[in-house]
Amino acid sequence: METIVILTGAGISAESGLKTFRDSDGLWENHRIEDVATPEAWLRNPELVQEFYNERRKSVLEAQPNEAHKALARLQDKYNVQIITQNIDDLHERAGSKNVLHLHGVITRSQSDIESNLTYPISGWELRFTDLCAHGKPLRPHVVWFGEAVPNMTFATRLCRKANVFAVIGTSLQVYPAAGLTEYVPKETIRYVVDVNVPSMSGSDHMRKIEQPATIGVPMMVEELLARK
Repeated sequence: METIVILTGAGISAESGLKTFRDSDGLWENHRIEDVATPEAWLRNPELVQEFYNERRKSVLEAQPNEAHKALARLQDKYNVQIITQNIDDLHERAGSKNVLHLHGVITRSQSDIESNLTYPISGWELRFTDLCAHGKPLRPHVVWFGEAVPNMTFATRLCRKANVFAVIGTSLQVYPAAGLTEYVPKETIRYVVDVNVPSMSGSDHMRKIEQPATIGVPMMVEELLARK
């Protein structure tokens, strides 16, 4: 069974009604990134950060997987599918994908403020300051903030090295270190890029560009892959 590795970004979730990470004005939901997505922001104003992610979590829980998420799940019938996502929502899992690696965490979980690998599921949309970890410390969103290490990068690079087919969906490949994953894909690997604005990527000799929104382009890609002999 061939291995397909898929790197997804905000573009695939935008069509489920979730705003992309950063708007053209540099703000995320009318907030400066420095005020809601850094360890310093958490230390400076934890109430604002907690409120911000509670609202994002509410939006995620209200959103539904779209046709792109559902199409990727269908690939599991024929391939070993490994999804690496930059998104903090759980729409891939709710669509039926079984192997999903979240580079930047997942908003439906919390983590200990002092031990990042100590995580817990969140019941509902609200995380409160009275919710404590096993060490008795407040829980924070299970999200990798700017200035923090991306612990799953090592595993992600290993997956990319094993790809027989590699697909990039809904990402501009401008956020590092995630964008650097393309450099670990073997040169002979078949590549797909699905986005309304296709980013440049190495290995163009084996690349299929689909300049479409994810809900249109991903089902097209999936049909091609399922039809391969």
